[in-house]
Amino acid sequence: MKQKIYILGLLTVLIVITGLIFKVNHLAGAGILLIVGFITFVLVFLPAALRNHYKAEGTSQNLALYIVTWLTCFVVFTAMLFKILHWPRAGQLMVVAIPFPYVVFLPVFLYVTSKNKNFSIYNTVFVLLLLVVNSVFSALLGLNITRNRIDDSYNLSHNYEKFEIVLSQLPEKVPASSLNLKIAEALKTVEEYRGIILKHENMTQQQWQDNPGDLVMPDSKGRSAVALIKAGDYPAGTKLFASLEALTKEIENTSGYEELAKSAPVIFDLEEPSGKEEEWGNWKFRDNSLSWVLIYLDGLETNLKLIKATVK
Repeated sequence: MKQKIYILGLLTVLIVITGLIFKVNHLAGAGILLIVGFITFVLVFLPAALRNHYKAEGTSQNLALYIVTWLTCFVVFTAMLFKILHWPRAGQLMVVAIPFPYVVFLPVFLYVTSKNKNFSIYNTVFVLLLLVVNSVFSALLGLNITRNRIDDSYNLSHNYEKFEIVLSQLPEKVPASSLNLKIAEALKTVEEYRGIILKHENMTQQQWQDNPGDLVMPDSKGRSAVALIKAGDYPAGTKLFASLEALTKEIENTSGYEELAKSAPVIFDLEEPSGKEEEWGNWKFRDNSLSWVLIYLDGLETNLKLIKATVK
């Protein structure tokens, strides 16, 4: 039994470490690995290890300590998982998790071990050291540097939304020119993309506008690409790229918009760093975090509406 527990513990650690490495490098699948690793550790490995140790001890007087140990790990690791993956309510969970070991676990630990005359003081020191390490790690998570970047992107989204409200109040130009029709097609594609991605994330357009912080995995890469591919847009971004290219060519062929034609690739962010057009979709939708893809679409929509407002 012990050997199986050791193997399970080793596999759990490897999954969590791999997930953390993926997370640091913003690779796809990081969230899934961390979820599987944390759940396996808290709900499978830890109960099995504590149960095995409890049976080997052969006494029931320390049962409260085993229960509190598991409960503490459950609270702390759940809060860490929420914080690492930037899930809603992570901050509140961290507020509970940071003092929890000191308020709940430590008193029980000291009470139980004080009755055991053979218990080594070094074990107590080791436990206290682990609690300090846990507090430091939790505090580092609390710095929330990545989350600040995401929150900044949400502020950008709100600014785009306010600007679009002003643009939407401008009167429509009738009859519509060929250039305006191309802009309308691009806007329709942008709206379609955003709808597909938000639906994949179980959000509505209104929810995204009112409370973008409800996005469950905002910094996860590749999720937008998966959503688009499931909807039949393969490779991801193909339809939008074609629409923006067609619009760019229409601008180039329309007299009086020479300067706009030169700036269009930059305005639409069509210049993929490697210079290969076929990689544009991967660059925009696979390699960017979910929140920044949605921000790109919001910004693109604003730019398109601004151009439409200036077209004669």
